[in-house]
Amino acid sequence: MKSTIKYEHFAHYRTSHVINYDEKEILIALHGYGQLSEFFLRKLTPLSHEERLIVVPEATNYYYLQGFSGRVGANWMTKHERESAICNNINYLNAILNSLLVNYKNQPKIKVMGFSQGAATATRWVSQLQIPIDTLILWGGGFAHDLELGKISLQLKKTKCIIAIGDKDEFITEDSMSKQNELIKAMNLNVEMIGYPGGHDLNLEVLVHLFENQKVND
Repeated sequence: MKSTIKYEHFAHYRTSHVINYDEKEILIALHGYGQLSEFFLRKLTPLSHEERLIVVPEATNYYYLQGFSGRVGANWMTKHERESAICNNINYLNAILNSLLVNYKNQPKIKVMGFSQGAATATRWVSQLQIPIDTLILWGGGFAHDLELGKISLQLKKTKCIIAIGDKDEFITEDSMSKQNELIKAMNLNVEMIGYPGGHDLNLEVLVHLFENQKVND
């Protein structure tokens, strides 16, 4: 007999600086499979700005990257109990954002970025938010295949959506891109596709350029 229980759980996230609640923009950045928030945040250092708060939540499923000791990574979900993991991720990310926004007198712009596995997690999360998302960047990944199309179409109607894919990304196939294009068409969203030379990793030059074209004070 399988049963389910809810209980208090501790999770962690990192920020680019001590929060002063005068920031004009919050960037929620979700790391990829096997990464940790500390090291992912370091990759985003070039985006640091006194008026831009970068928040990197850490996925709550931990495991050893090799064998039974050594380096540890985290992931957002596996196929095992995936529905519970999706629900937990949404509740976790909602809790982070709500705890931040309650302290702002003037609500900052909300931008969301998901890398690799974090991309699908990001799209599931933003699809249920009740506040506007200024920009959604999916890097080395795309929209989750199980989204409610009507809901996310409405939520992202006025959101700038960007997908960035490296031309040597070993995880992106013609078939996966074809399915992603079909999904985008079904959602009726205007998505900017950006290619860059490189594999399954952030291209900092391209990433910085994206944010330079969207000034914090715009």
